[in-house]
This record gives sequence, C-alpha cells and structure tokens, in this order.
Amino acid sequence: MKIISRVMALLVIVLFAGCAAQTGGGSMATSSAGKALAITKPATLSNVSSPLEVCMATNGYTVEPAKNGVNPGKGHHHLLIDTVSGDLSKPVAKDDTHIHMGDGSTCKTINLSKGQHTITALFAQGNHVPYSPAVTDSVTVTVVHVN
Repeated sequence: MKIISRVMALLVIVLFAGCAAQTGGGSMATSSAGKALAITKPATLSNVSSPLEVCMATNGYTVEPAKNGVNPGKGHHHLLIDTVSGDLSKPVAKDDTHIHMGDGSTCKTINLSKGQHTITALFAQGNHVPYSPAVTDSVTVTVVHVN
C-alpha cells in the first residue's frame, strides 16, 4: 500500500509540474518523453550508490558544446546539487553545487554523500545563461552506499 501511495503522489507531482510548465507558452508536455528537459537516470525517489550517473534528454532543444556560442534552441546542461538556480538572467555559477557540462555531454558521473539529495538539471545557452522560462527538471534520490 505504501508503494501505491508513493506512485500516486509522484504521478500527481508529475502531472502538476507538466501543467505548470505549460503556462510559459505551452512548449512543454506532461509526459517525460515530451518534456523539454527530462532527467532520464536516476529515477526520482530511488535509492542509489555514489558515484552515480545522471543522464538527461531534451525535446525541442539541441545539445551542443558551450564553445559553439549562443544559438537559438541550442545549449548545454548544468547539474545543480541541493541548490536552486538563482538569478536566471546571469550565467550559472561554477562551484561544488553547480556542475557545468559545457562539453555537450548528456550524462555525468557525480559523487554524493550518503543521504537524500535533490539533483536539478538546468539547460542553458552557450554563455551559460539559462533560457527564460527555465528549461529544467529535478529528481530526489537517497544515497545509501558510497564507493
């Protein structure tokens, strides 16, 4: 019964987030396959080991290296660990909680301590400035084992 409750709560959250995302012009759909940005790995609310691989997929945006500059509909991923994005009109910070993937990759292996963590993917232009409205997705995981 506990698992069914969690699945139902997750479904409500996904549907709510999908509906909320539609207010910015309707470019995002409600299913993860149709979202502008989706974290495809790891699954939200999963127990994981660290280091862990985080992977993203885009829909309607093209992933390219930051060195290609600012190009409409193109950019690269950033991972925000247990933090919020801050001022979206400025470049994403670069520190322990803001991981840049300016090489154009779609997966990144990260190290996390034991416990619960929220991983937010944020898609940004070549100059590291996020799109407005933000193209983002988040998952919450619990690290149960650190290698």
